[in-house]
Amino acid sequence: MWMLVMFDLPVVTKPERKAANEFRLNLLDMGFLRSQLSVYMRFCTSHTQVQTYCQRVEQALPLGGQVNILQMTDKQYERIISFQGRKCMPAKKTPDQFDLF
Repeated sequence: MWMLVMFDLPVVTKPERKAANEFRLNLLDMGFLRSQLSVYMRFCTSHTQVQTYCQRVEQALPLGGQVNILQMTDKQYERIISFQGRKCMPAKKTPDQFDLF
């Protein structure tokens, strides 16, 4: 399962820019990867893990702006069509399960 965090945060004043940057850094610390400027993604192994990360994102929310969290299955993720300029990129692949030693 995948989590997608999309946000539009105010960045007019210095405190707003600081809050937006801290939010982005919190997402990176939680293991999210930047997909686009204000879109971050994270692979989760279960619905319970998604709920846990939703709570963590909620705790990291800045005061202003809008944040949306979407959830998608592996099959939905694999059907994303991406372009780099006018070139269609290869289909995305769900990461393999983690190996435990």
